[in-house]
Amino acid sequence: MANSFSKEERVAFEDLLEGFQDALVLSRNVSIYNTDSAMMERANNTIWRPQPYIAQSVTSTPGTPLAGYQGMTQLAVPATLGFSKTVPWEMTSLELRDALQEGRLGDSAKQKLASDINVAIMNSAASLGSLVVDIGAAAGDYDDIALCDAIMNEQGVPDYDRFLALSSRDYNGLAGNLAAATRSFGNQKSDRAYERSFVGMVAGFETYKMDYANRLTAAAGGAGITIDTNGAGTQANYTPQATSTSVGGQINVDNRFQQVTVSSTTNVAAGDAFTIAEVYAVHHITKQSTGQLKTFRVVSVDSATEMTITPPIIGAQGVAPTDAQLQYKNVEVAIPADAAAITFLNVNTAQVNVFWQRDALEILPGRYAVPSDAGVAVMRATTDQGIELVMQKFYDIDSMTIKYRLDTLFGVVNKNPEMTGILLFNQ
Repeated sequence: MANSFSKEERVAFEDLLEGFQDALVLSRNVSIYNTDSAMMERANNTIWRPQPYIAQSVTSTPGTPLAGYQGMTQLAVPATLGFSKTVPWEMTSLELRDALQEGRLGDSAKQKLASDINVAIMNSAASLGSLVVDIGAAAGDYDDIALCDAIMNEQGVPDYDRFLALSSRDYNGLAGNLAAATRSFGNQKSDRAYERSFVGMVAGFETYKMDYANRLTAAAGGAGITIDTNGAGTQANYTPQATSTSVGGQINVDNRFQQVTVSSTTNVAAGDAFTIAEVYAVHHITKQSTGQLKTFRVVSVDSATEMTITPPIIGAQGVAPTDAQLQYKNVEVAIPADAAAITFLNVNTAQVNVFWQRDALEILPGRYAVPSDAGVAVMRATTDQGIELVMQKFYDIDSMTIKYRLDTLFGVVNKNPEMTGILLFNQ
């Protein structure tokens, strides 16, 4: 082989992998789906991942033939190996005399790739999370987190493996509450909050502090925007479907989104959170109204009167709702209206704190087929989550430089926006 790694470099790579794995804070708290490399190449790096079934029950009497067998609609979402991240660098034969410098560059590369993965997960939750909790004051109270617990419980989100990632200022605000409200030195919860700004488990959520967080700008859409929720054929009666028929035959349908028509989309922006008058969230399993307005997110603005939102508005209204509408109903339209008012929730620009249930977010580790006999030294290793790092080295005799590159390939998907949400303060 023309190039090979020294023993010192191999040891350094092992140390780098260990540090990289430690830095993957968010990826440790989402589900993992390992893909087949050949299959993903043939499928253009996209695979459809199933969402949970939601079934309906009927009353039956033993000895009496059961009527009303239902069709079950399997919903799925596309997941893509969409992130191909590389950190390249080069070192001259003079720079290589300083072995410490080489280690610093490797640490920097590891830190950046780990950050890319964490940011991709955070962005997926922050942009599509449809459970919106808006707080009028700054962070600093148990009740703030308890509202995230409540909105998940009311809508039937599993009560285990829940996580909450807060911006540094909001996390420290909550830690300050713990340090002051429970102050009695010798109390572990109070001591850790005071000494390390550590919060830990709160209201069923394992909390984490982010040194970076997305910002959601204040909604600029004016008051008076309305949407039709009256009747069976309106915007509030989306019908979930597993597939649709096109010129090319049957294709899968992504049921996380719905394009709706509103009175105006002037100044509306992707990311905006809103409620609709008299459209209440229901428990996804019992279908009982929670008494709380359902929250939605704008995914894209498509025209002067059309925008794509998540989740779709599945009201199952009308004389004969379909089995799919009954199974996946997520709202109760208390008072249908031709022009129901839309109210935006992000009234002030704020940091986006994200919360989720583990099964809602998924990371798909990818793999490069890098030849090891093409004159370039190659090392590869895999983290506990299945994320692969590939390190390559090439020496250029003309310039007396060595080129290094550290690569990783992965995908992130928010399989269920109704199991992820955002917490906004100062609204």
